[in-house]
Amino acid sequence: MTATWKPHEKHGNLTTQSDLPDSVFAFPKRRKEPLTDASHVRNAIARFDQVKDVSDADRALAFANIKKAAKHYGVRLTEKSWHDLVRGAQGGSSAPKKRSAAKRLPPARKKAIRKKAARKKRS
Repeated sequence: MTATWKPHEKHGNLTTQSDLPDSVFAFPKRRKEPLTDASHVRNAIARFDQVKDVSDADRALAFANIKKAAKHYGVRLTEKSWHDLVRGAQGGSSAPKKRSAAKRLPPARKKAIRKKAARKKRS
């Protein structure tokens, strides 16, 4: 996917998103997640999965735009694909997370394990 993002050099008091061109948004069709500086790039990464009602193609374009803006502003991006940014039901695993074995134990068993560990620590 080819990125459409271009740096926005206009400085000053921008009071609304409508002052910005489409080319500075991660999701240009929806005008969501402006990428005007490093702080906004980090915010777009963090909120990527919160943008609703967008197609996979839109997400791929947004990720390409975020990658390009991150490189421009010197933001380290460890994710390799937009799928790495999506959590929950919007493309990531919607299966509930497995609880650790310790959380599945009954309280009496947990107490016994803690006592045993404490005795072991004393000796």
